[in-house]
Amino acid sequence: MLTLYWLLVAVMVVGIIGAVVPAIPGMSLVAIAIFIWGLVKGFGSVSLALPIAIVLLLLGIGVDFLATYYGARQAGASKWGQLGALVGLVVGILGLLPALPVGGPILGILVGPILGAIVGEFLYRRDLKLAAKAALGIVVGSLVGNLIQGLLAIVTVAIFLWTTLPSVS
Repeated sequence: MLTLYWLLVAVMVVGIIGAVVPAIPGMSLVAIAIFIWGLVKGFGSVSLALPIAIVLLLLGIGVDFLATYYGARQAGASKWGQLGALVGLVVGILGLLPALPVGGPILGILVGPILGAIVGEFLYRRDLKLAAKAALGIVVGSLVGNLIQGLLAIVTVAIFLWTTLPSVS
């Protein structure tokens, strides 16, 4: 039982990392790990941690969307720039995977959305300076949203540990 507990905590740590790094599952991993512990030990053991995890998961999704939207809006980005950032993220991850298997996807996560947003905005506005400004707003908003999601994930894991660790050890 102790091994499963620490394995689930390790999954939660991956979830914390995923809350900050795009393309890795984040808060959902934390919530699933807490749910699994509830299945094994009984949901009474996670009666505080699981509802908090679900609420913070939903809050994190909303914060991520709003932060990206607000950053894009502040920089004057259009839907084309936002769509370009999303396409750039996917292409960056998948496109650099075969070329650079070790660092490719991480580089793609960082560079893909910026280039995608610039291309999307440029196609819409035909002005490279405005496209770069809008891309920067999208990326900064997205990063802020990811950092907030990371903090929410840390809080969720801390509550889980605080409520369950005394009964495990």
